Amino acid sequence: MAKCRNFRATSGWNEKAEPTMMFGLLSQSSDLPDSSYLQKRTGFEGLERCHPNVQMNHRTRRKAPYPLLSITIIMPFFEKLTALKVARISKPGKYNDGKGLYLYVKESLAKCWVFRYKIEGLEHYMGMGGLGEVSLAQAREKVRQARESLAQGIDPLHARGVATQKKMGKAHQTRESPMRVTEPLQIQQQTEKRNASDKTFDQCAKEYIAKRKAEWKCEKHGKQWEYTLFTYASPYFGRMNVRLITTSHILKALDPIWETKTETATRLRERIERVLAWATTIGYREGDNPARWNRHLQELLPKPEKLKKAQHHPSMPYDQVGDFFGLLEKEKGLAARALELTILSACRTSEVLLAKWKEFDLSRRVWIIPGERMKSGREHRVPLVDATLAVLEKVSGMDTIWLFPGAKEGKPLSNMAMSVLLRRMNQSHVTVHGFRSTFRIWAAEKTQHARELAELALAHSVGTAVEQAYLRSDLFEKRRAIMQDWAEWCTGTQTVLPDERNKST
Repeated sequence: MAKCRNFRATSGWNEKAEPTMMFGLLSQSSDLPDSSYLQKRTGFEGLERCHPNVQMNHRTRRKAPYPLLSITIIMPFFEKLTALKVARISKPGKYNDGKGLYLYVKESLAKCWVFRYKIEGLEHYMGMGGLGEVSLAQAREKVRQARESLAQGIDPLHARGVATQKKMGKAHQTRESPMRVTEPLQIQQQTEKRNASDKTFDQCAKEYIAKRKAEWKCEKHGKQWEYTLFTYASPYFGRMNVRLITTSHILKALDPIWETKTETATRLRERIERVLAWATTIGYREGDNPARWNRHLQELLPKPEKLKKAQHHPSMPYDQVGDFFGLLEKEKGLAARALELTILSACRTSEVLLAKWKEFDLSRRVWIIPGERMKSGREHRVPLVDATLAVLEKVSGMDTIWLFPGAKEGKPLSNMAMSVLLRRMNQSHVTVHGFRSTFRIWAAEKTQHARELAELALAHSVGTAVEQAYLRSDLFEKRRAIMQDWAEWCTGTQTVLPDERNKST
């Protein structure tokens, strides 16, 4: 036989044939590849080799002259499962029957049929029912019908949903007696259960975020959830049926960024875990959570704290605060006044910039920050001392609502205003948030104030849950003393060191 010029894989032959016959034919020519190469290159779908002189059919093996003839060897599709094999499977996993039909065996050894197909390069998974309800032969028949729909350009999942809706509508129209009032509800519940089995991860993530937005303090938090999930998880299993997501899928999303973007990867894992936990609770999936960390992913991935040390906000040494505060008082503008209040109150940036006049009771010398603006979600009372009252006096009358109004009418000062001011004052090596750390270190090293007072001044939780249940006071008046000492340290008006004052008392 003359040497062939090229070959290509083909499909289209669905009759069963003996593979030994084809392999035997292949072995007749040393020019043709061996059976193992054929399996690797074609996936048992077929092989066509073109030759300008003859065509040889593997059944008749007759030579026939044509202007352009070919040797065509067709490899049929093989259905790999049998009823007996299906019944004997006792290990969780995914078992391929061919033509897109898979038997999924869960950890509980429950078995169900799933049809996998692609439309425009995107994978879809269509549930075909449990093994107890659908036999192997019935599952193959369902797949055959689904493939016919695909050949006609119809998405079988969409077609099934439309058919279910029509059935529900018909049930409503044909209701004749009060005894059948519950039938449409039963049909709807069954339909919802079937539709739930087809939920993708992206759909579950959107539903979860929509339901949780009300409890998140700012819109930015919801956008962060959307960005991490749809940027890093969605490309790997976003369009996949949420029931079918396994540990291997989670690892595909986490591995590329686990060591390079450790903090992002950690948050991504936590968010995936919460979405899947919600999907399990609502009935969209079953079994263990493949994104859980304890006794699961912690055995497969390095511990985040071992990969990258925590980066704390750069802070200013407390012995430099007095000189800096003196320069700050000479600066003009609302950003300088906002930074003064931030330092003196040891509050967070957002707590200061979003402060409103109605939160201040100047007669009682207290600033009450509502719980919805606090990171802990609890109301926080800040003692106002002479230095903080002086700052308030400087900005009084500028706006009726905001303490620090912004350039846009009705809006507060930009959250970057104080950072820009630090850079302008050649203090770009420190951060606004870092002054909270400065206050905490000063309280520990230069005073004898109780640790609990410093923590409560920073609006941190103190003690165990049991201790918090019994200690319900925020020690407000005692905190006034530590804030007065801090203000005197910052403004340079302190005549007696806090530790010496406390010793004398």
